[in-house]
Amino acid sequence: MGSLDFHRSFGVRALGTGLVLSLALATSGLEGAPPQSILRRRAAVAQSPLKSPMLSQASTSNAPPAIQSEQKSRIRQASAVATDEPTGVKERSQSATAPDAVDDSLPDERSLPIDLGSALRLAGVENLELIEARQRVEWAVAQQQFTAAQILPNINLGTNYDAHTGNLQQASGNILKVQRSALYVGAGANAVAAGTVPIPGVQWNLNVSESIYNYFAARKRSEQSQLASFAVENDVLLKVAVAYTELLQSRGRLSLAIITRNDAREVARLTANYAKTGDGRQSDADRAATELRRREEDLVAARAEVGQTSRRLAELLNLNVTTPLRPVESQVVPQAIVPNRIPLAELIAVAMLDRPELKARQAAIQAALLELDSAKMLPFSPQLMLGFSGGLFGGGSNLVASSTPPAIGLPPNQPRFGDFKGRTDIDAILFWSVRNLGLGNKALIDAARARACSADFEQQATLDQVRREVADAFVRTHIQFAQIEVRARGVRSGADALSQDFTRVQGREGKPIELLDSLRQLATERRDYLDAIADYNKAQFELYVALGRPPADLLARPVPQDLSTPPE
Repeated sequence: MGSLDFHRSFGVRALGTGLVLSLALATSGLEGAPPQSILRRRAAVAQSPLKSPMLSQASTSNAPPAIQSEQKSRIRQASAVATDEPTGVKERSQSATAPDAVDDSLPDERSLPIDLGSALRLAGVENLELIEARQRVEWAVAQQQFTAAQILPNINLGTNYDAHTGNLQQASGNILKVQRSALYVGAGANAVAAGTVPIPGVQWNLNVSESIYNYFAARKRSEQSQLASFAVENDVLLKVAVAYTELLQSRGRLSLAIITRNDAREVARLTANYAKTGDGRQSDADRAATELRRREEDLVAARAEVGQTSRRLAELLNLNVTTPLRPVESQVVPQAIVPNRIPLAELIAVAMLDRPELKARQAAIQAALLELDSAKMLPFSPQLMLGFSGGLFGGGSNLVASSTPPAIGLPPNQPRFGDFKGRTDIDAILFWSVRNLGLGNKALIDAARARACSADFEQQATLDQVRREVADAFVRTHIQFAQIEVRARGVRSGADALSQDFTRVQGREGKPIELLDSLRQLATERRDYLDAIADYNKAQFELYVALGRPPADLLARPVPQDLSTPPE
């Protein structure tokens, strides 16, 4: 685990489905380095005690306090070896170093260990937002397939039977009293009398240009849906990465709360012993006891925060929220994903190339323009109707002489039902249509033009949003990186102050109650240090997603000369 000198290699642990770049740039001769001002600060940090594990325990060295609760506190260590305590205090001090009845550092047996890579892989399979986005993609693909299939003919197979009794009018106006019947079986249906088959067996009925434009527009809509799904995937992976970081952060806060509670308990014990022996005031013991109760409340709140962050991550992963999740990492370390030395203008250019939201908006504009061209071509594009039918047809009427001998006892020319033979019909129709005297066509063109303009404005809004997100994340990464160094100095100074105050107490130059201010200050600095690192990691995740998860070669930079030579 390193110190704040974490920018020497932008090697970041794999983030599952690719959220984090595996930038092993230190070993490949490439590195993303921060600006020169930060390099000078890093050179100073490299020689400082911060090279010890981050947030390690407070000791006589100036290393930052650790977030691991199993390490003993500075106060307990020193109080265990104190030789000038009041009578009866030394024995109780030794017992204070023993483990608590309930070890706060032990993980819950029901907890499920998880790392960031596993969380991201689970999100790619189980997250409901991603599943819903993928269903929308399937719907768009199905629509594209449907529009492509419109150019293919319909196949109609069927039969019909027709019987008529009564008057009919001939074309000349003559009225006939007819009893007739007909039956058709084959490709098509509704074949009656001498007309063609109204429902052809093989049927085309389409507008030429409209069918072609609709297919290309549907293809662009499908592409837009896929790109929108990629954008949802980026959002979900960002939420999971932030949720995992918050879970790790809350576990760190819990560890710090345990350390601070234990230190406050030791201060309360010392002040109580001093009050009993007459070396201190009872009011001081009461103040220390009140501080201990506050730290107990902070511990309860930290436990509740761990449960909340665990349930939030489980919800994103579509897991059982009643099973607590426990990160496998025991420490919080800065993770530099995007090199700090890349200027903002270049990062925005990268985002313009890789953000799926912008690509989706471009596909939407292209689809809208295709629909506009289709509306303009509609009056000039013919409507094509082709039909082919073939089947068995037969029937008869009372006006047609029977080819069979009349039956005994029946009058001649009785209706007959026979003469079934093959029948084939081919129909071709081509016509142009101006809808609603041209007003309907104009309305279609105006609507398509409005959709195209709207898609263009949406692209401009998305472009502004991408620029803002990249700029905001870029600023936050630099601010949080500077905050890490400031908070690290605060931890060192707080640890020094607490050590010096305790030395004064050991030398009988001060009272144990004087430790409270240093204890509070150190607890605050520890928490701020932890929050600064977690916020920096979140800002890095946000910046990487704001860039559209670009490949590593777009972010790789040569190693500066002052860092290319390994230290002696």
